[in-house]
Amino acid sequence: MSTAAPARPTPLQVDLARLIAQDILARRYTPGTHLSEEALAAGYEVSRTPVRGALKLLATQGLITHRPNSGYTVADTAALPPPAITGAGPTQQELYRRLIDDRATRALPDQFTESDLLQRYPAPRSVLVKALLQLSADGLIEKRKGHGWQFAPSLEGRAALDESYRFRMAIECAGLLEPTFKLDRDALARMRAAHEALAQRQDADISATEFFALNASFHEMLARFSGNRYILQAVQQQNQLRRLEEHAAFHRDARYVGSTQEHLQIIDALQTGDQELAARLMRRHLQASLQAS
Repeated sequence: MSTAAPARPTPLQVDLARLIAQDILARRYTPGTHLSEEALAAGYEVSRTPVRGALKLLATQGLITHRPNSGYTVADTAALPPPAITGAGPTQQELYRRLIDDRATRALPDQFTESDLLQRYPAPRSVLVKALLQLSADGLIEKRKGHGWQFAPSLEGRAALDESYRFRMAIECAGLLEPTFKLDRDALARMRAAHEALAQRQDADISATEFFALNASFHEMLARFSGNRYILQAVQQQNQLRRLEEHAAFHRDARYVGSTQEHLQIIDALQTGDQELAARLMRRHLQASLQAS
């Protein structure tokens, strides 16, 4: 029995439905798993109301099923494509990514106000404020002493870029050696397949945006395997700083296939259980990327 989706889902319901959908498709929730509103609210750090709306959205996509007095359970998603979950306006995550992308192309100035952004983006003020707070928490923007916001210093300068790579060598290599490190073999196999497909292509056929998306997801995946929330947060922040320079730095470093092969070597080491080798290969990979930048 299907459940009708809300007529006008809120941006939070849409964002939450997408997060749960990603976790279902990644098999974090296996077919037949009961989805408790209370557990999901605690896991995604929201109230039960948006969870209820998100579950109704997912039921219309066939990712979960609903039975009276039984609640929601995860359906078999093996043959299902990723769902297209949309709302009436941009969600917090959509606006967050749009702001980053527009800054990367320098469509946004160094300094701006909320009023400036409300004129530019068709989003409710509440969604805009949440997106700005998320950017601030990630260290990408900061409050001005007078009025408005400004983008924090990025990786444009040589010194900042060098510091970023040295920081990543320390953090990402350590993450591979954490005592809490736990490999998700299914996720690693999917990442290998994506890298092997990219490696078959020529550098000239690969866009900076496409390569960055795979590159960032690879490094974040390994940080997630570490089991250390602070390492994961650090890698996510570095990815966002790198995203601000995507249109410049990644066009300067057109060694997409070479970098992809280095990622595959790290994946090989992890699949054979050699974390020490993976950490050494990660350091070598980051050093090579620094020299090429």
